[in-house]
Amino acid sequence: MPRTPREITDAELGVLRTLWEVGPCTIRQITARLYPANTAACYATVQKLLERLEGKSFVARKRGGTCHTFRACVCREELIARRLRAVAHSLCGGSLAPLLAHLIQSGKLTARERQQILDLLKPT
Repeated sequence: MPRTPREITDAELGVLRTLWEVGPCTIRQITARLYPANTAACYATVQKLLERLEGKSFVARKRGGTCHTFRACVCREELIARRLRAVAHSLCGGSLAPLLAHLIQSGKLTARERQQILDLLKPT
Protein backbone atom coordinates (compact mmCIF):
# COMPACT_ATOMS: atom_id res chain seq x y z
CA MET A 1 0.00 0.00 0.00
CA PRO A 2 1.64 3.30 -1.04
CA ARG A 3 2.24 5.93 1.61
CA THR A 4 0.57 9.28 1.43
CA PRO A 5 3.05 12.17 1.15
CA ARG A 6 2.31 13.37 4.72
CA GLU A 7 2.87 9.95 6.29
CA ILE A 8 6.20 9.43 8.01
CA THR A 9 8.56 6.47 7.91
CA ASP A 10 9.94 4.64 10.95
CA ALA A 11 13.31 6.34 10.41
CA GLU A 12 11.65 9.77 10.34
CA LEU A 13 9.74 8.85 13.47
CA GLY A 14 13.06 8.10 15.19
CA VAL A 15 14.20 11.65 14.44
CA LEU A 16 10.92 13.08 15.74
CA ARG A 17 11.21 11.03 18.93
CA THR A 18 14.66 12.49 19.52
CA LEU A 19 13.33 16.02 19.06
CA TRP A 20 10.40 15.32 21.41
CA GLU A 21 12.66 13.86 24.11
CA VAL A 22 15.64 16.23 23.86
CA GLY A 23 14.18 19.37 22.33
CA PRO A 24 15.79 21.41 19.53
CA CYS A 25 18.94 19.72 18.20
CA THR A 26 21.57 20.00 15.51
CA ILE A 27 22.04 17.28 12.92
CA ARG A 28 25.18 16.15 14.76
CA GLN A 29 23.31 15.79 18.06
CA ILE A 30 20.52 13.76 16.46
CA THR A 31 23.05 11.58 14.64
CA ALA A 32 24.97 10.88 17.86
CA ARG A 33 21.76 9.82 19.58
CA LEU A 34 20.37 7.64 16.78
CA TYR A 35 23.60 6.22 15.34
CA PRO A 36 26.34 5.81 17.96
CA ALA A 37 28.85 4.88 15.22
CA ASN A 38 28.36 8.47 14.01
CA THR A 39 29.89 8.03 10.55
CA ALA A 40 29.62 10.47 7.66
CA ALA A 41 26.98 8.21 6.10
CA CYS A 42 24.91 8.35 9.32
CA TYR A 43 25.16 12.16 9.35
CA ALA A 44 24.00 12.28 5.70
CA THR A 45 21.08 9.95 6.52
CA VAL A 46 19.88 12.17 9.37
CA GLN A 47 20.31 15.25 7.18
CA LYS A 48 18.10 13.68 4.49
CA LEU A 49 15.49 12.58 7.05
CA LEU A 50 15.35 16.13 8.43
CA GLU A 51 14.96 17.55 4.91
CA ARG A 52 12.01 15.22 4.30
CA LEU A 53 10.42 16.05 7.66
CA GLU A 54 10.88 19.76 6.98
CA GLY A 55 9.23 19.31 3.58
CA LYS A 56 6.26 17.66 5.30
CA SER A 57 6.15 20.50 7.89
CA PHE A 58 6.90 18.13 10.78
CA VAL A 59 10.12 19.97 11.73
CA ALA A 60 11.38 23.52 11.43
CA ARG A 61 14.94 24.69 10.93
CA LYS A 62 16.56 27.64 12.66
CA ARG A 63 19.50 28.82 10.62
CA GLY A 64 22.43 30.15 12.56
CA GLY A 65 26.08 30.37 11.60
CA THR A 66 27.48 27.01 10.65
CA CYS A 67 24.96 24.93 12.62
CA HIS A 68 21.26 24.65 11.97
CA THR A 69 18.96 23.70 14.82
CA PHE A 70 15.83 21.65 14.22
CA ARG A 71 12.69 21.44 16.34
CA ALA A 72 9.53 19.37 16.08
CA CYS A 73 6.50 21.23 14.72
CA VAL A 74 4.09 18.46 15.66
CA CYS A 75 3.71 17.02 19.16
CA ARG A 76 3.50 13.31 19.88
CA GLU A 77 -0.22 13.56 20.74
CA GLU A 78 -1.04 15.24 17.44
CA LEU A 79 0.81 12.56 15.47
CA ILE A 80 -0.99 9.83 17.42
CA ALA A 81 -4.32 11.48 16.63
CA ARG A 82 -3.47 11.75 12.92
CA ARG A 83 -2.42 8.11 12.71
CA LEU A 84 -5.48 6.86 14.60
CA ARG A 85 -7.79 8.89 12.38
CA ALA A 86 -6.09 7.40 9.30
CA VAL A 87 -6.48 3.85 10.65
CA ALA A 88 -10.10 4.52 11.59
CA HIS A 89 -10.77 5.92 8.13
CA SER A 90 -9.15 3.03 6.26
CA LEU A 91 -10.34 0.15 8.46
CA CYS A 92 -13.48 1.32 10.25
CA GLY A 93 -15.23 3.77 7.94
CA GLY A 94 -13.99 6.67 10.04
CA SER A 95 -15.28 5.43 13.39
CA LEU A 96 -12.90 5.22 16.35
CA ALA A 97 -15.29 3.02 18.35
CA PRO A 98 -14.10 -0.29 16.82
CA LEU A 99 -10.48 0.64 17.59
CA LEU A 100 -11.28 1.46 21.20
CA ALA A 101 -13.42 -1.65 21.57
CA HIS A 102 -10.58 -3.81 20.29
CA LEU A 103 -8.09 -2.26 22.70
CA ILE A 104 -10.40 -2.80 25.64
CA GLN A 105 -11.43 -6.33 24.66
CA SER A 106 -7.87 -7.45 23.90
CA GLY A 107 -7.15 -7.63 27.63
CA LYS A 108 -3.77 -6.00 27.10
CA LEU A 109 -4.65 -2.81 28.96
CA THR A 110 -3.48 -2.40 32.51
CA ALA A 111 -5.93 -1.53 35.25
CA ARG A 112 -4.52 1.99 35.25
CA GLU A 113 -5.04 2.34 31.48
CA ARG A 114 -8.62 1.08 31.77
CA GLN A 115 -9.28 3.62 34.51
CA GLN A 116 -7.84 6.40 32.37
CA ILE A 117 -10.26 5.48 29.58
CA LEU A 118 -13.19 5.42 31.99
CA ASP A 119 -12.17 8.81 33.36
CA LEU A 120 -12.12 10.24 29.84
CA LEU A 121 -15.66 8.96 29.22
CA LYS A 122 -17.15 10.47 32.38
CA PRO A 123 -19.24 13.57 31.76
CA THR A 124 -17.73 16.74 33.20
